[in-house]
Amino acid sequence: MKSLFRSEVHHEILDRLNQLSPSSSAKWGKMDVSQMLTHCQFPLQVAIQELELKRPNVFKRLLFSAFKSSLYNDKPWKQSLPTAPSFIVTDSKEFETEKALLIEKIEQFHSQKDKTEWPPHPMFGKFTNAQWGQMQYKHLDHHLKQFGV
Repeated sequence: MKSLFRSEVHHEILDRLNQLSPSSSAKWGKMDVSQMLTHCQFPLQVAIQELELKRPNVFKRLLFSAFKSSLYNDKPWKQSLPTAPSFIVTDSKEFETEKALLIEKIEQFHSQKDKTEWPPHPMFGKFTNAQWGQMQYKHLDHHLKQFGV
């Protein structure tokens, strides 16, 4: 599985982002391209501890643990999977602003490639450095494919 911590993968993601335009249309889902750029910032913000999510109850954590490996394994995500309510974007966003903010978050995350101790994810618990890099890549890849890049 590719990792956002690897330099060549980091550059691949940035190159793909730069292929997007305000008129890029989705192959599936409800978000427009600017909303997708905003949405993609949230998991990165969680990873770099800029966004704190409420920890779910024990039952939900057990349920989430069943899906944990799907966040970083090689199997692509299905189209139109449900989105965590706190990551849903429905209001209008400005493309260039959101693109610049997403690139900034990607850079901040990538700069932590040598970090060995990560705090537990509020929903899924502990991840290794490799798993953090893989799941961030997988999420970005999923949404870039959603918009054809």
